[in-house]
Amino acid sequence: MEIAILVLSFIILLALGTPIAWCIGVSAALTMMVSIPSLPAVTTIAQQMATGLDSFGLLAIPFFVLAGQIMNRGGIASRLIDFAKSLVGSLPGGLAHVNIMAAMLFGAISGSSVAAASAVGGTVGKAMEKEGFSREFAAAVNITSSTTGLIIPPSNILIVYSLASGGVSIAALFLAGYIPGLLVGLLLMVVAAIIARRKGYTSKGTFSFKEILRTFVRALPSLVLLVIVIGGIVAGVFTATEASAVAVLYCLLLSFYYKELSLADLPSTILGAISTTSIVLILIATSMSMSWIMAFENIPSDITGFLLTTSNNPIVIMIIINLILLFVGVFMDMTPAVLIFTPIFLPVATEIGIDPVHFGIIMILNLCIGLCTPPVGSVLFVGVGVAGTTIQKVIRPLLPLFVAMLVALLIVTLVPGLSTWLPGLFGY
Repeated sequence: MEIAILVLSFIILLALGTPIAWCIGVSAALTMMVSIPSLPAVTTIAQQMATGLDSFGLLAIPFFVLAGQIMNRGGIASRLIDFAKSLVGSLPGGLAHVNIMAAMLFGAISGSSVAAASAVGGTVGKAMEKEGFSREFAAAVNITSSTTGLIIPPSNILIVYSLASGGVSIAALFLAGYIPGLLVGLLLMVVAAIIARRKGYTSKGTFSFKEILRTFVRALPSLVLLVIVIGGIVAGVFTATEASAVAVLYCLLLSFYYKELSLADLPSTILGAISTTSIVLILIATSMSMSWIMAFENIPSDITGFLLTTSNNPIVIMIIINLILLFVGVFMDMTPAVLIFTPIFLPVATEIGIDPVHFGIIMILNLCIGLCTPPVGSVLFVGVGVAGTTIQKVIRPLLPLFVAMLVALLIVTLVPGLSTWLPGLFGY
């Protein structure tokens, strides 16, 4: 009875166009009212929302968001794009590879796929059009490659998964994201090269060690941020939350050094970060209340029992979970999806011998694909808006790139070592 009310109310509200945070919060409250009177039910939901945000680890999110905002306006993106162009600009379909590599670099440093889609797409996309690439193909490459920043650390969503999983090491998750993230980028580059060859998209860049060295030196201060943040966390110098504050300070000083950010720009930059953080935190609060409701009604244990009786084969169970998460990602934003479905599927994964760190990367990679699909794919809408085209026109060039991401997901699922080798190397 309770699960039917939870699911139906959520679907109806979503179909009516209600914001996702309200869909989650209202459906959780309605479900609670079935078990207890309305006043205690609403009070309990409010308490769970407040408790869900009472976490020191969550302080890293507003800091990393602010760091991303500063990077977007402080001249860091242009230097990373120049470096990427010197490395892969001479390959067949050169600017497509530049887009992918720049998105990986900028997304990894900023931790935001939306920021990467906006910053890189706005610069490289126009250059791709000038060199004869179709606008839709340029947008498709930008959209899919921007999601790699959510897998390659530092990543806000990996911090959210750590919270939802009950304390999986953030340092281990950050280390686990490198190889799968690079794999996604590599497969996207392979597909882009094949399409470029078929469409006759040629490269006008030339390979030069001198140019690589010059652009590397210009981009080095930006790249050092990765060493400071990830190195500091892995070495135990500071926590992920402290690392996020260090990232803000470093980006601020670097942007002032580049003279592309002034004191007058700070209020609007901070307001942009506050707006983004508010959206993320209200999603976290309502999602935590729904997770608590599901635990209260024993929904996760029921689903765990059902899946474990469906098959004895861990691969079959993981394929079922992947299919469910792919479907969820189409209709739900990444943050609430992680908070709601981690308590449901993580016990199943651990029961069949899947490492929680490995499962976290699988889940994030699944949901990254959902960011590129309508009707709620935030990266899709940003990428289309930056390119000045429509979703209908972008879908066709997106399909082969979707296939590349699905292949990466399958490989990461079947080869645990891609996610667990680096954490194990550092003792996590």
